[in-house]
Amino acid sequence: MIGSIKGKVAYLANEYCLLETNSGVGYRVFMPAAHLGELTVGAETRVHTYMAVREDAILLFGFLTQDYYNLFLMLLSVSGVGPKVALGILSAVKPDAFYLAVQSRDLKVLTKLPGIGKKTAERLLLELKDKVGGIGGDDDSSFADVATFSGGSAVNEAIEALCALGYSNSEIMSALKQIPNQAELTSEAIIKQALKLFAGRK
Repeated sequence: MIGSIKGKVAYLANEYCLLETNSGVGYRVFMPAAHLGELTVGAETRVHTYMAVREDAILLFGFLTQDYYNLFLMLLSVSGVGPKVALGILSAVKPDAFYLAVQSRDLKVLTKLPGIGKKTAERLLLELKDKVGGIGGDDDSSFADVATFSGGSAVNEAIEALCALGYSNSEIMSALKQIPNQAELTSEAIIKQALKLFAGRK
């Protein structure tokens, strides 16, 4: 199996890029939209790759970072989720935001993802909750801790917004633990208090 490819970007399309190696071989690699947006024709890059073998085709899926690759593999372990659906999910959401949605059992977020209906979202929660529990490397990211914050949509909206701003899973969970009565606050109020906590930490 091809584990990674290093080469120059010869061509960029909406769903894939063409990577040309020094040996002159060009590989068509399907990638998340955000990663394709970081590439420039003529520039050299290395991508982590997954090779999907079907009866009618052999396809390569590539990722610029290990966390995207790891989540891609995890998604493939869910029954009913194939490479194209997994890639669509990674084009729509960052890994941290996806993990938080699973940990907080947020069906609303999951069903907004491309190719994910209610039944598939429920399978994601059922099959990934134990795998996602330890991601992050510390107690703040455990499923038990995050489940504490699953009470209201305002909290979930705040989590999504903070993820979009680039804060990590463990940072957000740590901040939420320090906000009293967060279940009674609006998402805007939770975000403001969390940002104050982040600012005070620097």
